This record gives sequence, structure tokens and C-alpha cells, in this order.
Amino acid sequence: MSQVISIIFPIFAIVLAGFLYARYRGTDMVAANRLNIEIFTPALIFSILSSEGFDLVQYADLAIGTAIVVLGTGLLVWPLTRLFNWPLPVFLPPMMFNNSGNMGLPLALFAFGEKALPAAMIMFLVENTLHFSVGNGIVTKSFSPLKLLRMPMLVATFAGIAVSMTQFPIWSPLAKSIDLLGEICIPLMLFSLGVRMTGVNLKDWQIGLTGAVLGPAVSVAIAVAILPWLNLSELETAQLIVFAALPPAVLNYLVAERYDIDPPRVAAIVLLGNLASVVVIPLALLWVL
Repeated sequence: MSQVISIIFPIFAIVLAGFLYARYRGTDMVAANRLNIEIFTPALIFSILSSEGFDLVQYADLAIGTAIVVLGTGLLVWPLTRLFNWPLPVFLPPMMFNNSGNMGLPLALFAFGEKALPAAMIMFLVENTLHFSVGNGIVTKSFSPLKLLRMPMLVATFAGIAVSMTQFPIWSPLAKSIDLLGEICIPLMLFSLGVRMTGVNLKDWQIGLTGAVLGPAVSVAIAVAILPWLNLSELETAQLIVFAALPPAVLNYLVAERYDIDPPRVAAIVLLGNLASVVVIPLALLWVL
């Protein structure tokens, strides 16, 4: 338990700092979040994927497992969504697309060390690609491949893989500059999540509580079920289970707000799910550690 506390304390401490600052001083994270999505996160992705020794093929099974967890959760939750008579665009995306960025990357770093970041980044990229394709399709009932290819994170992914495969030399001062930009990403993600938590609305607590329990339960069950068919290391197995236990991504709320898909109810699912992670994540870590 002391090991788990030492892992999760820095994460929730930074989230709490963001919450308290926004609660008592008020802050607008729109510009900071845009910078994180368009500059800092792509810099971190490029820095990790372009590093020497990164082997994309090594993570093929992990990428497949991540995709199965995300899409399988959607398939299993879909009939339950219809049973509860909740709109699919409101309930289904938060169940499928979890907080692999704001919480997943820091959790991998603090729980398993820097050696776990490449695998965590692969899961983050798979989840985000599915979110911007399948997820957007669920919400908007349309899909634009060209828009997907313009995402800074995907551009950074292709560039990083190209540099790694060709062993193209990057000027050392430039590489260091990119590394420094990438180091901003994780703490800013956590702080931003804390700021978002100030918007917790308990009016729609029923749908939020259902999502907080159902999402991780279904995803973890799928992850455990497919493990025998995946060739994963012990570390990757632990990471996939922890990935499945992550709460809904804050991006679900941003998308709902943008397209006016009942933002208050989506916010309740996202924020109560993240509050529940105070219990769910330690349980997942106790299991895998």
C-alpha cells in the first residue's frame, strides 16, 4: 500500500493544486490546453518515438490489445445504453475513451518508471486515434480521414517513427529543446484536469455513478479476457490492465461541449468517473504490483 500511495500521491497532488487554484482564483485553461495538444504533447511523442532503440513492431500486440479494449467496451456497453434509454453520443464515448493522457502517462511514469513511457505512449496514441475517428463518428455521425491526418499528435507520431527507422541524426541542441517542451506535457495535463474538476455537477449523479463503475469494470474484464491471446511482457500486461481501469477522458466533455451533446450529463460522467479513480486506480495498482 505504501508503494501505491507513493505512486498516486504526486498525481493527485498536482490535480488538487489545479483544483484549488481554479476554485479560489479562477483560471482559463483554454489556451494552455491548446498548447498542450498542439505543441507539448506532440513534442513528447516525437521525443519518445524518435529515440534510439524504439521498435514499433515490439508494441504491435499491445496496440492491438488496446484497440480491442476500447472498441470491445463500446460493443458491450452499447446494449446497456439502449436499456437505460440514454443517448449513445452522451454515454458511449466516455465509456470507451479513457484518460490515457492526463492520467495514463503520469501513472505509467510514476508506477513503472521511464521505461514504461513508450508503451504508455502507444496506448495513448491508439486510444486518441480511435477517439478522433470512431468517437467523432458516434457524436457527429461523420468521419473525415483528412482531418485526422492533420492532428499534430499523429504528425509527430509519423515523424518520430520515420526518424527512428531511418536513424536520421537530429542536431543535439534541437533534440534537447524538443525534450524540454515534451516535459511540460505531463504536469500540465494533471493541473488542467484539476481545473476541470471544479465543474463537478451532482445533479446528474445517477448517470455519472453508473459510468464510474461500469466503464472500468467492463474494460478491465475485456483486458483480462484477451491476455492469453496477446504476446505481452509482464510490464505490458500490467500497463494494459491499468489502462483499462482509467477514468473517462476529459476530451469527451470538450467534444460534447463543442457539438452541444448534452454537456452537463457528459460532464457528470467524466468528472464523477475521475473522482472514483481515487479508489479504482489504487485497486488496479495493488492488483498488478
